[in-house]
Amino acid sequence: MRSQRAPQLSRRERQILDILYQQGRATAAEVLANLPNPPGYSAVRAMLRVLEQKGHVRHQEQGLRYVFLPTVARETARRSALRHLLDTFFHGSAEQAVAALLDVSDSRLTDEELDRLQQLIERARKEGR
Repeated sequence: MRSQRAPQLSRRERQILDILYQQGRATAAEVLANLPNPPGYSAVRAMLRVLEQKGHVRHQEQGLRYVFLPTVARETARRSALRHLLDTFFHGSAEQAVAALLDVSDSRLTDEELDRLQQLIERARKEGR
């Protein structure tokens, strides 16, 4: 049986979560101030409510304002986003994703980065992943 996944996030929802992860907590006005090409304040508040309904953020009341915090650990969110990327573009294949990353012309890896990748591969092989 396949595990149920959290609802997917829109680009703007991911941007809002990135801001919350960077700042730890933020009001709607603070989120708005940090968004690229920001929509209106009401739209940001609506997106924060949607993120709250999806279970990605929660709020605390501080006086007359709400302060929003992420509810999912950044590492958990990162893994979920990566799984979605693998499933969507690489048929679930980590090998195809790594090959695509290595093939991107503007990302030349240093010898040190290649050594670290090799160590990660060797560790995964030893752990039987």
